Amino acid sequence: MKPTHTWLRRACVAAAAAGALVAPAVATGSAHEAAGAATLPAAPTPSGGDAEFRQLTPAVAAQLDAAVHEVMRQTGVPGVTVGLWAPGKGEYVRTFGVADKATRAPMATDLHVRIGSETKTFTVTALLQLVDEGKAGLDDPIGRYVTGVPNGDRITLRELAGMRSGLFNYSLDADFIKKLQADPERSFTPRQLLAYAFGHPVQFPPGAKFDYSNTNLILLGLVVEKITGRPLHEVITQDVLVPAGLRRTVFPTSAAMPVPYAHGYTDQTASGKVEDATDWNPSWAWAAGAMISDLQDLRSWARTLATGTLLTPATQAERLKTTPMNVQGDGYGLGIFDVQGWIGHNGSIPGYEVLPVYLPPARATMVILLNTDSRYDGQEPSTLFGQAVTAVVTPDHVYPGHKPQAPGGG
Repeated sequence: MKPTHTWLRRACVAAAAAGALVAPAVATGSAHEAAGAATLPAAPTPSGGDAEFRQLTPAVAAQLDAAVHEVMRQTGVPGVTVGLWAPGKGEYVRTFGVADKATRAPMATDLHVRIGSETKTFTVTALLQLVDEGKAGLDDPIGRYVTGVPNGDRITLRELAGMRSGLFNYSLDADFIKKLQADPERSFTPRQLLAYAFGHPVQFPPGAKFDYSNTNLILLGLVVEKITGRPLHEVITQDVLVPAGLRRTVFPTSAAMPVPYAHGYTDQTASGKVEDATDWNPSWAWAAGAMISDLQDLRSWARTLATGTLLTPATQAERLKTTPMNVQGDGYGLGIFDVQGWIGHNGSIPGYEVLPVYLPPARATMVILLNTDSRYDGQEPSTLFGQAVTAVVTPDHVYPGHKPQAPGGG
C-alpha cells in the first residue's frame, strides 16, 4: 500500500521545505489560450536592480510560457492555469494542458477546482469576524467551546489558528489513512476526525513551536458553529463569501462538484496508481480543506485575505503576526503565511492544488490552479510552478525562496 499520510498535511505551507526544490526544466505542452493573454506594450525595466514586478510584455509572457511548459514536462501535470495581475504592469492569464484526460477537454479559466487548505483561510476569517464582534477572544482556551480536547484548558484559539497547539494531526493517523484509502467516497464527521487525533499524545506544550495540524482547523470550525449556532458551511457562505463577492466559491456538503469543473488526478491511492479523484468525498477535510473555487474568485480572495478588508485593522494586524516556519524565515500567522513577501495560503487535496497569493508592495496577485496533487521528486507541483513563475516576474520575491537553476542545471 502506498503511504498517503501527506494527503492534506502537505497542503500546509510549501515553504516549509523550500530548501529542497528541484530546478524547473523547458518543455512543450499545450497552451490553448496562449494567444489570448492580455499584455501591455513593452516598457523598459528600471535600472539599478530587479523591478518589484516586471512589466508583463509579450517577451515576459513568452518567458512565462516557457517556464510553465518546462514544469509541466518535468512533472507530468495534466492541466494548469496561471493568472498574474499587477496594476500598471498588465496581466497574464494562460491555461495549459487538459481538464479531463479521458475526453482531452482543455483546461479553461472558468473551471471549478477543489482548493484544499486554502479553506483554512475562510474558516479562520469566520473566526476572526467573531473576534471583531466581541463573541470570541483569540486567547480564549479551546476548552471553553469544545469538550474533551487534550490540554483544552491551555490551548488558545490563537495557537490553533497559528499551528502551535501541539495536537496530533488526524490525517497522519494510520487507521484514518486506511479507512480513507479503502473508501474515499465515505463521509466523516468532525468528531470522528478529532477522535483520530485525540487517540495520540500531544506533541508539545501549547505555543512551544510551529507544527502544521489539520486538527486545529476542525476545532476552529466547531468553535464557529458553537458561537453562531449555525453550520459552518452556512456561516462561511453568508458571512465570508457573500460580503467578499465570491459567487463561484462553495463550501460543499457532498462530493458533488459545481459545473463546469476540472477533473482531478492523484496517485495517493491504495494501489499507488493514478486515479480520478474528482468525486472523492471532501468531508474528511471539512474546515481544514473541503472548499471549491475558481480562478477569478481566488484572484479576488487573495487580495481580500492579504489586505484584511473583512476584518478590523487591529484584527488583521494580529492575523499577520507570524511565527517562523523554516530556516528561510518564512512565517505563518493566523491561517495565513508570508513566504518571501507573498501573502496567502496554498492548498492541496487528492486531485487538486492551488496557490493564490498577493504581493503587497506591487499590489500583485498570482493564482495557480492544478488538477493533480501528484508530487515530482518529493515536491509539490504547485510550489514548482510558483517558483518558476515568480523567478520570471518577481526575482526579488521568488516563491518559495530561491531562484531556480537554468534549464539543464542539477
